[in-house]
Amino acid sequence: MSGLIGRKIGMTSIFDENGKNIPCTVIEAGPCVVTQVRTKEVDGYDALQLGFDDKKTANKAAEGHAKKAGTVAKRKVAEFKGFEEDYKLGDTITVAHFLEGEYVVIAGVSKGKGFQGVVKRHGFAGTSPSHGQQSRLRAPGSIGGASTPGRVFKGIRMAGQMGNKRVKIDNLRVLKVVPEKNLLVVKGAVPGHKNSYVIIEK
Repeated sequence: MSGLIGRKIGMTSIFDENGKNIPCTVIEAGPCVVTQVRTKEVDGYDALQLGFDDKKTANKAAEGHAKKAGTVAKRKVAEFKGFEEDYKLGDTITVAHFLEGEYVVIAGVSKGKGFQGVVKRHGFAGTSPSHGQQSRLRAPGSIGGASTPGRVFKGIRMAGQMGNKRVKIDNLRVLKVVPEKNLLVVKGAVPGHKNSYVIIEK
């Protein structure tokens, strides 16, 4: 799917025409430079490699790759398929690629929460403090039978690392496009912390 690379600015809320308060996320989407053009003849598939956000320092390989497109090395690079327009190496794609009212898919790396127990990580209810017990309130309880099956099955929900994973949110509506500031306002929440990179697909 065609799209752009962006940076999450933060969350706010706006009022619609009916006076309803809608939570939304502001994203700096682009401008992105076409750093490589993939073709079926050479690569076996058609796609555009886009770069976003200039690097202050880069190695020779990254500088040489960007120099072919007439730009500087980029901090974030991603490939997109399905562009209807015929873009060439070095072209710039802006937030004007999106239209108000259409729906987008946004992927990003969620906030890391560290090692968490089953109540926070999976929403377990915990146990009641009745009959005098008070030391196992947030424990997971039984994780399997002793003699049968005699082992713990794969996929049992337990404590562990929470967050810091790639998350994709479908069908987020574009509420506003601000071309002069490269801003995209979408309804709802977007994964990641402030200033984190996100991938926006149509």
